[in-house]
Amino acid sequence: MLEGLVLAVLIGLTATALADLWALFQQRVLGMPGPNWALVGRWVGYMPRGQFFHASIAKAQALPAERILGWSTHYLIGIGFAALLLALNGVQWVHQPTLLPALALGVATVLAPFLVMQPGMGAGFFASKTPNPAAARARSLLAHSVFGVALYLAGLLWSAVLA
Repeated sequence: MLEGLVLAVLIGLTATALADLWALFQQRVLGMPGPNWALVGRWVGYMPRGQFFHASIAKAQALPAERILGWSTHYLIGIGFAALLLALNGVQWVHQPTLLPALALGVATVLAPFLVMQPGMGAGFFASKTPNPAAARARSLLAHSVFGVALYLAGLLWSAVLA
């Protein structure tokens, strides 16, 4: 149990950081827009006040420390998805990581923003209320696919470190 929790934290933090490096590359080299974690922090910050849905999170009043809350939420979710990977495949997956389970989970995690985060932030289900839903969907799918590959790479890294 404790081993699985520690591994989920290590893999989740590593995979999320690798996915963030990809997002940074997309922004700096390819000129693609990156995620705004402050807006995620704003959305999460309103939840204890009972507000889970916004017409437009960008128009909601800014909250103190929303950027820190957004980044923290982002990394905690990454840890949670790594824990799910280990729960579905067993802790032994870390000792011999394979790409398919990690990539499949990464792709499946795109349902979280499509069905929870985007509607809650005012972007609609499957980014339907964004200016270009197809592009928003493609960016989300790419980001979560990259996260799946990052889970695998993190598994390889920690497998080598723990060997």
